[in-house]
Amino acid sequence: MRIASLVPSLTELLFALGLGPHLVARTGYCVHPAAGVAAVPKVGGTKDVNLNKLRRLAPTHVLVNIDENRLDTVQALRDFVPHVVVTHPCAPQDVDGLVAELAQTFDAAPGVAARADALRAELRSELAATSAAADVPVLYLIWREPWMTVARDTYISRLLAHVGWRTLPAADGGPHGAGRYPTLTGDEPWLAGVREVLLSSEPYAFDASHLEEARALCPQARVRLVDGELLSWYGPRTAAGLRYLRTLAQ
Repeated sequence: MRIASLVPSLTELLFALGLGPHLVARTGYCVHPAAGVAAVPKVGGTKDVNLNKLRRLAPTHVLVNIDENRLDTVQALRDFVPHVVVTHPCAPQDVDGLVAELAQTFDAAPGVAARADALRAELRSELAATSAAADVPVLYLIWREPWMTVARDTYISRLLAHVGWRTLPAADGGPHGAGRYPTLTGDEPWLAGVREVLLSSEPYAFDASHLEEARALCPQARVRLVDGELLSWYGPRTAAGLRYLRTLAQ
């Protein structure tokens, strides 16, 4: 097997399943685990894959994601890759099935099934331990200039819902496309009702210099910097993300 991953979360998941030695390509955003990915060739970003370089690496499998990769990229991959694995987890519960799917796809590698079972058991335990004790209107910001947030049918929003954090705006974004990550003008009436503003560390690197700007956007809210990797990366980070979220919600 010669595996290419064009999704940071999936790259980390492959290593967690013991499939790192089979990885022949990754994107520049696939940075975890640092020691493991260092020797794996990069083939561009998630949106601008170098298809010529990837073709030369001759992968037997390429892992992609509906949110993170372009449709035309996936279509081009089908011309030279025997197995294109398309993923789209939209809730923490979906990760259970994702791990099971990868374990089945790569069941020829020793130890994959046992590692998958352990990851799935940990995830189920953390899901059972996480409950919605409140109903808090939340704005989760992923970008500025313009401000961008998450729709309610995204993985991030559904993760936050496990502790009763209800993301605004109250809208779904659909199965794919820009609507899943709405842009704000800053004068939406519902901003006055937000009680928590979470500034993600990625994809925009929010830091302390942005706190006052966010407070002006939602004057009634507490504003905090949060670890975007724990709240948006799925796979081995889902269980850790639930634990982190419970701490934030206390």
